[in-house]
Amino acid sequence: MKFGGVIYSDSADKAARFIMNCNQKKIPLVFLQDVTGFMVGSRSEHGGIIKDGAKMVNAMSNSVVPKFTIITGNSFGAGNYAMCGKAYDPRLIVAWPTAQIAVMGGAQAAKVLLQIEKASLKSKGEEITPEKESEMLNTITDKYNKQMSPYYAASRLWVDAIIDPLETRKVISMGIEMADQSPIKEAYNVGVLQT
Repeated sequence: MKFGGVIYSDSADKAARFIMNCNQKKIPLVFLQDVTGFMVGSRSEHGGIIKDGAKMVNAMSNSVVPKFTIITGNSFGAGNYAMCGKAYDPRLIVAWPTAQIAVMGGAQAAKVLLQIEKASLKSKGEEITPEKESEMLNTITDKYNKQMSPYYAASRLWVDAIIDPLETRKVISMGIEMADQSPIKEAYNVGVLQT
């Protein structure tokens, strides 16, 4: 079974409305993250992904209800923020052992980092052979893949815990029970949204 992926314009708009409704009715939010980010490309941009993505991030960043995040798969880039990553102060953020947390996917990141490294070496006058380039790519990919691990994230307090997927319901219940002891004191004010 495969699920997760990118956030499309209509998905971002729908999620923003859902987040706003939950805040108006004081209903806690639970996010199950398996997201590689927002859809990119000129077609998506013409379709309103920037506006709708901003609407979702705005609704999320101003949210006052208890928020709980479970990272089940990928948690990359702006998708992490929009779906209540650590920066938006969820009451509890946990990850399954299958989670991967990073700015972007490993293959993409390794290629970008390789380009930067090659440019640095060329500026120093060093010659880069195809063998050397391949070796550099493998080294960068290995390092980046290790840093995408949920254990790496947990060691830096980017997630509160790594949980057994079978314990997910129990962890969410525990979080909601904790949140019941801390009532919502702030008013929800999402500000101005473009429609």
